[in-house]
Amino acid sequence: MSITVLEHPLLKHKLGYLRDKNTRSQEFRDLTREISKLLAYEAMRDWKHVDHVPVETPLAMAEVQRISSAPIAVAILRAGNGMLDAVLDMIPIASAGFIGIYRDKFIHNTVEYYFKMPKEVQGREILLCDPLIATADTMIAAIDRLKSYGVGKIRILSILISEEAVARLKHFHPDTVVYTLQIEKSMNEQGYLIPGLGDAGDRLYQTK
Repeated sequence: MSITVLEHPLLKHKLGYLRDKNTRSQEFRDLTREISKLLAYEAMRDWKHVDHVPVETPLAMAEVQRISSAPIAVAILRAGNGMLDAVLDMIPIASAGFIGIYRDKFIHNTVEYYFKMPKEVQGREILLCDPLIATADTMIAAIDRLKSYGVGKIRILSILISEEAVARLKHFHPDTVVYTLQIEKSMNEQGYLIPGLGDAGDRLYQTK
């Protein structure tokens, strides 16, 4: 598994405001969208599925590149929704999918409650969106589910990821690629990243 940590000063600046507990929900949503666009930009840097087609400019003919096979942008509910629209804005020809998975603390396992994908997913590359990856339980379960449909390469977009999650993804899904802003070194007993930025879903949608 490969991991790309984006070190751009503007991204670090935006991350600093996401971490701040005094950042209001609307600003938190705006920052998440801005960061998600840049994560999508980086994830598409080496995209191979392009055609070369002729177009007529106002002055002459030119050969241009157009994406021939767009990715499927997939949100892990609910926090992933805060990233999805931004990715679709950046890649308007992409289609979208949704996976609802949570870890049940009583049965100590993941539970899937929703799964919706475009009709033709086999072989399609995936941009899998979840702003925070702590234990990686739901991420691993989501990848397992996607692979059962025979999808292509899976690229994970996440704002923060734990060291433990990196190790577990390398073990269970070494063929995935992760794009993130920072690797967090620790988690608390409740499974929140430290220092992290709290519960992304609560802060996005004011549900706490």
